[in-house]
Amino acid sequence: MVVLVSRTGRHLQRYNKGRRLVVGCIPYRYRVTPLGDEEKLEVLVISSQKKGKGVFFPKGGWESDESLQEAALRETEEEAGVLGNLEHSLGTWYFKSKNRDNFYEGCMFPLLVEEQLEYWPEKDIRQRFWMSVTEARESCHYLWMKDALDVFVSRLGSTKRKIEEAEIVGPCKL
Repeated sequence: MVVLVSRTGRHLQRYNKGRRLVVGCIPYRYRVTPLGDEEKLEVLVISSQKKGKGVFFPKGGWESDESLQEAALRETEEEAGVLGNLEHSLGTWYFKSKNRDNFYEGCMFPLLVEEQLEYWPEKDIRQRFWMSVTEARESCHYLWMKDALDVFVSRLGSTKRKIEEAEIVGPCKL
């Protein structure tokens, strides 16, 4: 068994115009309903290291020795203990820390979860919860993450409509 350890310190941390650059994921899956007739979208949120600070999506600092995508995957594995397929960026958000006067620039990605690890670096300090999009939106601690969730859901809706429209057109006739 390989034991992973969370990165610590900020000596490799990237900044842009004084804003700390952070990156994260909205891990998601489709769960088949008990009757087996429908797939339900669920997203994964994690607890804060500090009690009573709510839940949010895994995120953390983008460091100078990794790509944006590598940082997103690393943070998600360290904090939430999941692996999967990283999709196209949902966008960039600018926000201020709730506790300090620090400014951040955050980028979020959807991650279709393929594996949920039994052991991960922050297992002893975080809990993870699968929930519906509605539950996640109500429970999420950060407004900018709620916005990212809205973009994600909107993107999924657009993709579903494109698939349905393609099915309506029917097969190609030569």
